[in-house]
Amino acid sequence: MTVTRVAGPRAAPAIRKPGPFPVRWLVRALSLLVVVGAWQVLTTADARIGVNFDRLPSPSEVAGELAKQLSSPVYYLDLVQSVIRILTGFGLAAVAGIGLGVLVARSRWAADLLLPPLEAVRPIPAIALVPIAILLFPTDEQGIVFITATAAFFPILVSTRHAVRALPTLWEEAVRTLGGRRRHVLWHVVLPGALPGIFGGLSVGMGVAWICVISAEMISGELGVGYRTWHAYTVVDYPAVLVGMASIGVLGWLTSAAVEVLGRRLTRWLPRGEGSLR
Repeated sequence: MTVTRVAGPRAAPAIRKPGPFPVRWLVRALSLLVVVGAWQVLTTADARIGVNFDRLPSPSEVAGELAKQLSSPVYYLDLVQSVIRILTGFGLAAVAGIGLGVLVARSRWAADLLLPPLEAVRPIPAIALVPIAILLFPTDEQGIVFITATAAFFPILVSTRHAVRALPTLWEEAVRTLGGRRRHVLWHVVLPGALPGIFGGLSVGMGVAWICVISAEMISGELGVGYRTWHAYTVVDYPAVLVGMASIGVLGWLTSAAVEVLGRRLTRWLPRGEGSLR
């Protein structure tokens, strides 16, 4: 008599936890050093590979230019001006995008009235609105903020709309059964449930806003990191160009990280996976 052994369910593979905090930051710093080292090697190589890396400023030249700019108040004035434009435009876009996103997701009439013109405008690159901004606004500052807000608005709107529409209808039905009104559903079900998706849109919107504010500063600005970077290019000051690019990257990373940190704090009630990265 042959006995057949039935295998039980396999245990799920254990999720590998990330390494200790100092080790992870050491790895991240090492990756940046590898990039800088490769940059240094390429700038000293010849053009046999078909790309003129030897024309790029070396890391030491860029570091010297950065030290020079750090001692100038104009550099900090440009940083502050760009950050003010970003925060103003992004704040306007966040309020409008989240508000309209919830509205068109919750109201069929609002969706029928608002979505057709919004969808017609959405594919237009925000930087293409520079002529419109020049016509509409009396100052370049207002025009740049308008372009920045327009760029960030659509990712936030779309993400909010999809996040609200993806919520289980059972949640709302449970609140209404217990006597909750529409405002209770909105504040205690819709907005908390849609927060992860909303912050995904905010993070994307921040990145797009930086792209457009820098482009707008290059075209019509008088101050800002984008304007200073373009001015350095016109006078063939390539180390200053790379300093501007690095400054844009650091500012973009800091603002995006701030959005993500705020999102994690506001959604800390959500379950986290064991291997989730921080």
